[in-house]
Amino acid sequence: MRSLLTAGLLVTVYYLLPLDSAFTTGTVLGLAAGIVAVALLLSWQIREISLSQRPELRAMEALGTTLPLYLLLFAATYYLMERSVSDSFSEPLSRSDALYFTVTVFSTVGFGDISPRSEPARLLATGQMTANLLLIGVAARLLVSAVERGRTHQGRPAAEGQNGGTPPDAR
Repeated sequence: MRSLLTAGLLVTVYYLLPLDSAFTTGTVLGLAAGIVAVALLLSWQIREISLSQRPELRAMEALGTTLPLYLLLFAATYYLMERSVSDSFSEPLSRSDALYFTVTVFSTVGFGDISPRSEPARLLATGQMTANLLLIGVAARLLVSAVERGRTHQGRPAAEGQNGGTPPDAR
């Protein structure tokens, strides 16, 4: 429930923030700082997962807060880019369109209805794709490892049912 509330709050903040500045080097630095903040948040959450009484639930909560923050950082950046240079994308982007494009790139669906046209927009989309792969691969592995450490910390097997469903003391 906390994850849903946090995600809802983040989306609300995204829609209410006064995103009226120009897309500048500062915007790119802000995005980079935001990604570092997401990585630090994820690192802290991984530590908490491994110490948690319910590591699986804590990992779901970590995903429920980290992923929306990550996606909204890119959506805000795309929105600012489009507002600064109106031909950056194949069509004008509202905040909802920027969020839609961000999720489309993240999910690798790529419907083709919105596409980056300018070189900076293509570079940013390429950067997001690269960061997506890292987030999906590295972060997912770190989360799974933290859950396994949490289970081990509690004396439970790392993966329940890994012995074909036979309880350890029944062998």
